[in-house]
Amino acid sequence: MRVVSLVPSLTEAVAVTVPGALVGATDWCSHPAGLDVVRVGGTKNPDVTAIAALRPDLVLANEEENRAPDLAALRAAGLDVLVTEIRTLDEGLRELERVLAACGATRRPRWLVDAEAAWESVTTPAPRTAVVPIWRRPWMVLGRDTFAGDLLARLGVRNLYADHDARYPRIPLDELRAAAPDLVVLPDEPYRFTRDDGPEAFPGTAAALVDGRMLTWYGPSLAEAPRALSRALRAAHR
Repeated sequence: MRVVSLVPSLTEAVAVTVPGALVGATDWCSHPAGLDVVRVGGTKNPDVTAIAALRPDLVLANEEENRAPDLAALRAAGLDVLVTEIRTLDEGLRELERVLAACGATRRPRWLVDAEAAWESVTTPAPRTAVVPIWRRPWMVLGRDTFAGDLLARLGVRNLYADHDARYPRIPLDELRAAAPDLVVLPDEPYRFTRDDGPEAFPGTAAALVDGRMLTWYGPSLAEAPRALSRALRAAHR
């Protein structure tokens, strides 16, 4: 089996579960460390010619991370493309099983079993309202039907824009402040929010700096995510 992955979290999942299956991945596929495969461009601009030259049996993609025209071009090149759709934890766990089986895994990996157990054992704390920026200049936040929003909800964080028409709406900063959240959750990807870049925009509001991989990746990190995210949320400071 020869696999090219255009989704960083799926790259990690396949690499640790089916060693040797991956022959190509995007420039953004940073895990596992030291992954030695051909790089085929970005998630939004994959090099179709380079991918085809690798003669993969399967290309892994995601309906959110990868553009439809690129996926159409890969199919037009005669390649088999598996496209995942993941907007909740449950969907993520199901899609991971489908992806790994398609890539040749003969049994459920230990990390997937551990991830299910970790999330099943979560005790939801008292709810807090939050806004969850993912970009600034312009400000963009989590809206409806997002994987990250589902994880946060399981940890007692109610996204104030969960019912917005858009999945990643652009909201002016003054409107975000006026929403009066209990908490602002600031991940370090796709925009790299830090202690010095982000919290100052929400004076008087507790700010939780979270690992974006723990919040948005579906793969081996899911086993650690409940503990890591809960710790970051508890550590939120004004």
